[in-house]
Amino acid sequence: MLMLILNVVYVLVAIAMIALILLQRGAGAAAGSGFGAGASGTVFGARGASNFLSKSTKWLAVVFFGISLFMAWYASHSARPAQQQSLGLMGEPALPAAPAAGVPAPGEMPALPAAPAATEVPSAQPAAPAPADSGTVPQPQQPGETAPPAQ
Repeated sequence: MLMLILNVVYVLVAIAMIALILLQRGAGAAAGSGFGAGASGTVFGARGASNFLSKSTKWLAVVFFGISLFMAWYASHSARPAQQQSLGLMGEPALPAAPAAGVPAPGEMPALPAAPAATEVPSAQPAAPAPADSGTVPQPQQPGETAPPAQ
């Protein structure tokens, strides 16, 4: 309940702070007031609203940061430790497998093969001509296959 109230106050203070900041004059607006540009016709008098708005903004900022720090402290001190959940097979440690033949043990350098493996390069076979009366495209042959009988 406390956090709900603090969240509502926090949002209201933020909105009030935004409104007060937007109501204030910029630094360049003060240049025209030195020559008597209507400063006496304001609601807050000849000095303007700068003192009231700046002091209000300052105190709203103090309240805003105070609520922020308290909510962060409260959230960190009221946090409960997470309960352990059953992860099934993912939670169990993996069993060490027996190394396969030819696989080096961890930290051991693998041995180089004694002789390079012989590779066979397939010979280029000419493609069989397509039958003249058939409208199908001949399929490429794999090395070692025989051509299908012509019909």
